Amino acid sequence: MGRHTWGKTAGALLLATTVAAVSGCSSSSDADAAKPAAKAKTVSVEDATTTFQAAVTTFDTDGGCLEQKPGTCWDQMQSLMEPARTLRKAMNAEKAVEPEFWTDAYALINTMEKGIAVGEDRGTTPGVTNRPDILGSAHDLSDWLDENPIK
Repeated sequence: MGRHTWGKTAGALLLATTVAAVSGCSSSSDADAAKPAAKAKTVSVEDATTTFQAAVTTFDTDGGCLEQKPGTCWDQMQSLMEPARTLRKAMNAEKAVEPEFWTDAYALINTMEKGIAVGEDRGTTPGVTNRPDILGSAHDLSDWLDENPIK
C-alpha cells in the first residue's frame, strides 16, 4: 500500500505543478494591474508652437535649402514636418478654442503633408518641387501662430 499512496501523492504533486505552471503563463488581473497602460502624452499647444517655431528658426539659421539640386533638403523637410504633426495633435486636444479656430493652421499642415507625400526633396524645378508646400507652408504656419496666439 505504501507504493500506491506514494504514486497518488506524486500524481497529485505533478498535477498541482502543471496547474501552477499553466496558470503562471496566462495573464492575470494582478499582472495586468502591475503594468500601467501607457498613455499617449499630449503636448500643450503652447509647447508644440514653441517647438515648431524653433524648428523653423533652426532651418532659417542653418541657411535653409540653398542648393537647388533635388534631394538636398529632405532632412530639413522632415525636421519641420515632425513638430508640425505634434502641433496638429496638440491643436486637436485643445479645448480653449473652437475647432474652427484652427482651420487655416490645419490647411497649412495639410499642405505640408501633401508635399511630404510626394516623397524625397524634388529640388527647385517649377511644377516638380515640393519645397514650397513644405518649407513655404512651415513659414506661413509660423507666422499664423504668431498672429493667432491662444492664452
